[in-house]
Amino acid sequence: MKAVFLDAATFSRQANLPAPDGVSDYQVFDHTANDANLIIERCTDADIIITNKVILDRRIIEALPKLKLIQLTATGMNNIDQAACQDAGVQLFNVAGYSVNTVPEHTLMMMLSVMRAAKHYHQVATDGTWQADGRFCLLDEPLFDLAGQTLGIIGAGAIGRRVGELTKAFGMSVLYAERRGQAPRDDSYTAFETVLADSHIISLHCPLTEDTERLINDQTIALMHNKPLIINVARGGVVDGGSIVRALDSGQIFGYASDVFDDEPFAADDPLLSIMNHPRVLYTPHNAWGSLKAQHKLWQILSAQVSQFIGEHQT
Repeated sequence: MKAVFLDAATFSRQANLPAPDGVSDYQVFDHTANDANLIIERCTDADIIITNKVILDRRIIEALPKLKLIQLTATGMNNIDQAACQDAGVQLFNVAGYSVNTVPEHTLMMMLSVMRAAKHYHQVATDGTWQADGRFCLLDEPLFDLAGQTLGIIGAGAIGRRVGELTKAFGMSVLYAERRGQAPRDDSYTAFETVLADSHIISLHCPLTEDTERLINDQTIALMHNKPLIINVARGGVVDGGSIVRALDSGQIFGYASDVFDDEPFAADDPLLSIMNHPRVLYTPHNAWGSLKAQHKLWQILSAQVSQFIGEHQT
């Protein structure tokens, strides 16, 4: 079967991405623009499309009668018209379970960096500020320990639970939020509003759904009594950027760290850009998922899925 990989450059150059067993014709593109005509041209003879973030809508899927499988190199499937796949008899696979270490460790990196003002102190240590001051240490931005802080986790799946495990090693208390508007299902969950009120740090790990879109907004931030640091490694749409800016400017929150945004890369008018130089703000370019080990594990899972599919559909 022929497989076309539309956006291989979403992986590191160091990652090894061989054709899955059973693929007889393997065509790889580093980038493919979200242009329907271009996508159709590149995939005309494809049995399998492999992609991370290229948008495949109904028009594209219906224009590819040979297509049998869309294999995502990610967990989220928002960029694929799932109803069109079902109508056309096209299988849709994602990859799960590969990022259970890399995303939590990235979350911890962000948490520690903001609490210890790492961005600020790197700058003043290297731009001449330290030399001009002359003292052996600088402490103009307070340093905060994680020990004794309460972490609220919104999204208690495998990644959220792993974040909880790691932060307990620092001496933090951990609260797992129940879904908004629902009573806690058991003793391991805490009411959503209580988590917002009691947490010093709030870490987002939930999927983007109708229930979670703009979950963090002016109204929910107003419930945050401890002026927390908010960390978003979920999806950009879970947070309202304007609300974050207003809350930081007014002192309602301590800081904001995010790996995900409404537009990726940033749109020029994204309000979050207005606070990018704040000492308690840290952004990374949607790469929390991508440690080399996680990329290799992802490709192993993907390759096994594609090979199994081919084995089941060979004529």
